[in-house]
Amino acid sequence: MQGNVIPMRQIAILPMLLGIGIHAHAEPIVPGAGFQVERYAVVLRPDLATKALAGTETIVIRSTSDRLDHAAFTANALWIDGATAGGRAISASTDKGAIVFALPQPLRKGQTTTLQFRIVGTPARGVTTTSTGIYTSYFACDWMVCLQDVPGDKAVLALDLLLPAEMETAGIGPIPGPDGTVVHRWRSTRPYSSYLYAFAAGSFSRRTVRTSQGDLTMLDATGSATDLAPLLASTRRIAAFLADKAGMPLPDRRYTQVLVPGREAQEAAGFSLIGHGEIERERNDPSAAWIIAHEMAHQWWGNLVTCATWQDFWLNEGVATFMVAAWKEHDEGREAYLRELEAARRRVAQARQAGFDKPLAWDGKYPSLGMRRAVQYSKGALFLAHLRETIGDAAFWNGLRRYTRRHAGGTVTSRDFQTAMELASGHDLTSLFAEWVYGRT
Repeated sequence: MQGNVIPMRQIAILPMLLGIGIHAHAEPIVPGAGFQVERYAVVLRPDLATKALAGTETIVIRSTSDRLDHAAFTANALWIDGATAGGRAISASTDKGAIVFALPQPLRKGQTTTLQFRIVGTPARGVTTTSTGIYTSYFACDWMVCLQDVPGDKAVLALDLLLPAEMETAGIGPIPGPDGTVVHRWRSTRPYSSYLYAFAAGSFSRRTVRTSQGDLTMLDATGSATDLAPLLASTRRIAAFLADKAGMPLPDRRYTQVLVPGREAQEAAGFSLIGHGEIERERNDPSAAWIIAHEMAHQWWGNLVTCATWQDFWLNEGVATFMVAAWKEHDEGREAYLRELEAARRRVAQARQAGFDKPLAWDGKYPSLGMRRAVQYSKGALFLAHLRETIGDAAFWNGLRRYTRRHAGGTVTSRDFQTAMELASGHDLTSLFAEWVYGRT
């Protein structure tokens, strides 16, 4: 791979050399249309001072259409050079808000091909540098070529980071690399949605505990010598609770939390970013604590079991929000559970006062992130609480376990969740789901 990585000093002159063209397509370009990604493999050399990066990428795609003549991915600010498909040179262009690879010959349904190319540039979003390192958050398709808004397209990822020898990461490694660097290597054990791809690298303090759920690790990327022991203590208890409710242990039996500056809160494949500012706020007001339980819940509901489209995003966020309340009920008592639900009601009420209220599986465009959170996070949690009261504790938790185990590693719709709850409860829940989820009466 060394020969394919573009030295950082060349980044400034690449726009003049690459000559990336623009293709004119008569039909709209839709990222992800007509194919399924089976595998991403990325080798990156990030510049920890500037956020710039250079590297290579390989994508294996399988056609789901009869004559696939191009593969479109989410647009970003990176430059692409030397693209090939099946070993034959092809053009890569930015066209109508997408990165488009023109295939040398159309693929029939079921056929595969391998795209390979070099990438270089400074991502517009999703990459943050600190005094001690660098980390990425949510916008994976800004630092690699992938599909940001197709959560149902889950693929395996092989990621190699070329870093200075003194750096460490949240992944597995290191092994000797070129030019005095060290390669930190991470391989996903199952397919994940692209928005979950992430990395964190830097000079971290580390603490790990072994539990019946697996190894729990916390990395301090703030440079503030935070006492990690109390955070790990709560993590250990939360992991045991969530594993019981999921009916499954932590995926891969390991989980890492990276403590970063600010109010960051983001799940990723195998780890989460935990904002130091959020932890400090919770220290001052323990009743407001949510971040560790919420982000860990996503390791099951969101990462392992993933909504097929954003229309059913409440199956990720509504469940995680509800599980914070359920954890507090288990840890602190019924009153803590009710306080969480009341906070969710206030958020939904504020949205309604602003003239916005939608069913959980509404397929329209949300006017703001706040409105999406009011519906898919808060209203989703309230629906789960109502469902629990309607069918009873035993049926509710058995239904959640059935749903999680049945769809582990896959994608889901609201109908899948309804089916699991109906089987667990023995009740026809059509009218309840029609009212809350589908908006039909």
